[in-house]
Amino acid sequence: MKFALAGGGTGGHAYPAIAVAERLRAVAGTELVYYGTERGPERAVAERANIPYRAVPASPVRSRSPIRLATGLVQLWRGARVAARLLAEDRPAAVFATGGYAAAPVGRAAQRAGIPLAVFLPDVHPGWAVRFLARHATTVACSVDRSLPLLPTGRAVVTGYPVRSQFLDATREEGIAHFGLDPALKTLLVVGGSLGAHQINLAVAGALRTLLEQAQIIHISGVDEEHWLQRERERLPEWLRSRYHLHAYTEEMAFAMRAADLAVTRAGASTLGELPISGLPAIVIPGAFSDQQINADYLAREGAAVTLPTIRLDELESLIVGLFDDRARRQSMAIAMRRLARPDAAGRLADLLREVAA
Repeated sequence: MKFALAGGGTGGHAYPAIAVAERLRAVAGTELVYYGTERGPERAVAERANIPYRAVPASPVRSRSPIRLATGLVQLWRGARVAARLLAEDRPAAVFATGGYAAAPVGRAAQRAGIPLAVFLPDVHPGWAVRFLARHATTVACSVDRSLPLLPTGRAVVTGYPVRSQFLDATREEGIAHFGLDPALKTLLVVGGSLGAHQINLAVAGALRTLLEQAQIIHISGVDEEHWLQRERERLPEWLRSRYHLHAYTEEMAFAMRAADLAVTRAGASTLGELPISGLPAIVIPGAFSDQQINADYLAREGAAVTLPTIRLDELESLIVGLFDDRARRQSMAIAMRRLARPDAAGRLADLLREVAA
């Protein structure tokens, strides 16, 4: 049986598809194909997972600029035509769309071709692509219960956010060994997202000496940010430099999260799955997107994270130091975070996709 995966624009939309693909491949005879944009991060994610990739024209259909809005609508029309041709060639039994503008033309083409469509909402609040696709989907799954009132009645189900198998298997000891950490020190994980987050990186760089006196840091900076942070690292005394583990990117995020005692991160969709399965308390700094703010508020209301607006990044250093000094609060946040975990999410979604295909 063949399945088509669609979604991207961000890693938070691509990685759920890969997590479900891992479970689908557990059944012999399963074939997969990934539909995404030409230059989106989902291409590299799919290729690393050895899934054949099909490029489909797509761009956001959400802008205050009439020109960009018109361009997005034209790309949606073009993408749907290309997707229709590719779907006719690949003949999948079902399409699994994870949101993001990359999924919209594929989902529209699948609906018109009569191919069963399962849509997954990774964030708390549905973006325009999920709202667009949900109207025609066979079924809609979501990460958290709070999303249900925003989805089609009778066709929505809560599965949790699916995580890749490494998040289920990784241990703290393996994480410490992989990143060359000192097991006697507390560990701070800083993640700006797949492309980095310059403002977060600036705030951390300004606080390096103070933070490194208390803890070691795994800093996943983003490819475009590593060069100047490396210069900041070289300015540190040797004993502090050895505590600063700077990486442009990592495929071993599960090991980094298992090794850490506290995370500083944006509030993209992946935080709803990866932080809970790792039991990692976090300071979440939502980007300038409504879905990130709502995701951050959800984690904070559950007691699993602290939300810090970007305009208050000057408070980041004191907030980190305060949490490292308050072990009881970190433990309470970790317990609350683990309560949100749904380790069977990827398996449930794989089963759901096979059901709609049948």
